[in-house]
Amino acid sequence: MSVQTNTIEIGMSTFLHANPANGGVSHAQRLRQAIEEIQLADQVGLDVYAIGEHHRIEYTSSSPAVILAAAASTTKRIRLSSAVTVLSSDDPVRVYQDFATLDGLSNGRAEIMAGRGSFIESFPLFGYDLKDYEELYEEKLELLLKIRASEKVTWGGGHRPAIDNMGVYPRAQQEPLPVWIGTGGSPESAVRAGLLGLPIAFSILGGAPQRFAPLVELYKEAAVKAGHDPNKLQIATHSHGFISNTAQEAAKRYYPVMAGQMNHIGRERGWSAYTRDSYDSDRSLHGALYVGDPEYVAERIVLLHKNLGLTRFMMYNDFSSLPHRDLLQTIELLGTKVAPIVRKELARQTSGHNA
Repeated sequence: MSVQTNTIEIGMSTFLHANPANGGVSHAQRLRQAIEEIQLADQVGLDVYAIGEHHRIEYTSSSPAVILAAAASTTKRIRLSSAVTVLSSDDPVRVYQDFATLDGLSNGRAEIMAGRGSFIESFPLFGYDLKDYEELYEEKLELLLKIRASEKVTWGGGHRPAIDNMGVYPRAQQEPLPVWIGTGGSPESAVRAGLLGLPIAFSILGGAPQRFAPLVELYKEAAVKAGHDPNKLQIATHSHGFISNTAQEAAKRYYPVMAGQMNHIGRERGWSAYTRDSYDSDRSLHGALYVGDPEYVAERIVLLHKNLGLTRFMMYNDFSSLPHRDLLQTIELLGTKVAPIVRKELARQTSGHNA
């Protein structure tokens, strides 16, 4: 089963890395930089800017909706999304209210990407038990979708007080407010998103992106079985990347940034050391790292679209050791160089297929 489209949205995703403990950029400065990034992304024609929720010292993104709302009035068309909202440790009523507020402020450009998150610090912070990890997510996703579907809500569950025919306000301008399922590659998440008919976003941070093709098929098959139109399904990916005017410059400048971050997280999680060989393998045509000049990155995105049937590609290159000017250059090149090449090639392929 293959659903292909000749259009693709291209944008940026971020966790707003800061480094206040080691003399780097402060949380406050990183927040102001984020507004500059969103404004630039809008100006150069990118389709989406997405902020992931985290609650650690090296991130500044504990409140994505607040940050995105600050940029809503100074942007015109770019979609503003979380990436992800850690729904398991949040209150779905507040999540809906926050993003409905953002939706009104942005004139209908808000999106929620709901997921479990890649770290667990929010569970003890907000008083949740990790043994309830699965139940919390399933229950809260159910409530969020119920709120989205109806102004008045009656609901009961095991981890939040019941709601008896109460209204949740404000209502979103978009009907319905877009809710994506974010996943790192869980088959259960792919099936759940398909059964619900929700868009899905895969975080592809290593290895060959092609290995996600079976998950895409699981997603589509589940959607069809549940009666959803396969032609309306939306599939996104989020991957690390960095763009410079030349491939050599991009590879040289991003390696120490990437290695530093991967080895920092790797020490926490018991990963093997991230080496130059690992980096070069990931930068190859069939790897998960989108580093190079605009033409090469565009080629990689076109290939990813072919292999997974993407409707959206999000690039992540935000690390605290990356100079902000380099991040801004990547945003500019992604919008002004990469995106036009990708769209032109997909249009050409579609025209040739229909000829």
